[in-house]
Amino acid sequence: MDVRSLKGDVHAAIFIFSCHRRHIRIKSNIISIKESDVINVNIAICDNDGIIAEYIKSLILKEEPRANTEIFASAEELENSKINFNIYFLDIKGISGMELARKIREKEKNKTKSVIIFITGYAEYMPEAFDVQAFHYLIKPVDEEKFRRIFKRARTEVQAAKKRDEEYVLLKLDGKHKKIFLKDIFYIESDNKKVAVHTKEEVFKIQGKMEDFEASLSDDFYRVHRCYLVNFAKISSYDKKEIELENGDKILLAQKKYSTFVKAYLAYAKNGGIVNVR
Repeated sequence: MDVRSLKGDVHAAIFIFSCHRRHIRIKSNIISIKESDVINVNIAICDNDGIIAEYIKSLILKEEPRANTEIFASAEELENSKINFNIYFLDIKGISGMELARKIREKEKNKTKSVIIFITGYAEYMPEAFDVQAFHYLIKPVDEEKFRRIFKRARTEVQAAKKRDEEYVLLKLDGKHKKIFLKDIFYIESDNKKVAVHTKEEVFKIQGKMEDFEASLSDDFYRVHRCYLVNFAKISSYDKKEIELENGDKILLAQKKYSTFVKAYLAYAKNGGIVNVR
């Protein structure tokens, strides 16, 4: 195993996980949670029909008045925007929405994916939507009730993605707290009475139990072996015996856990998780 560096031990570990929706503090066996209703969502509407675009915008603002919603009349306009959008509403035919969606996905390679919803009057285009991992589609004229249901699901998807990006752990190392984003952790390894947290740049060793990490981390992590807890987003390949990570490390996959691991990984991918398996 490639161990890049080891940091000091922790004798009274404090773990803090936070995101835009919640703040969780774990000290010993005490857990407190604070909720926040702040949701910042950037939404792009790209349709050369201004009337339809304005109608979609009005429906969005009914459901989420605080959303930053921008209208673009062409793919070129949208491509020149500097805003990172969470949700895209793309007309398939008028602005070549399918090609635009492919460009969006190319930019998002190995990053958190946005939610793409197609607006179309041509249902026959829908099979192509699978190629760009489209979230859903709306047939013109857009039904308000169907829009409401789809938008609600899309917003939930965005919240889950933001959570993955913003959660972090604080480790007490040599008397100081080290902030590590969960998205930067490749895997966590049991090492006798210590736990090694493997990140891109360093490996941090602390005193602790794997069970504590397993219980506290999000569903983006899975206990694949008694000695390993892996971040789904960092997996590049796997078979029935081992898992290879993007940094080249290989960890054991317990034979009895293979089936449940695959089910958990597929559920993670279905819920919008980053998939790097080749």
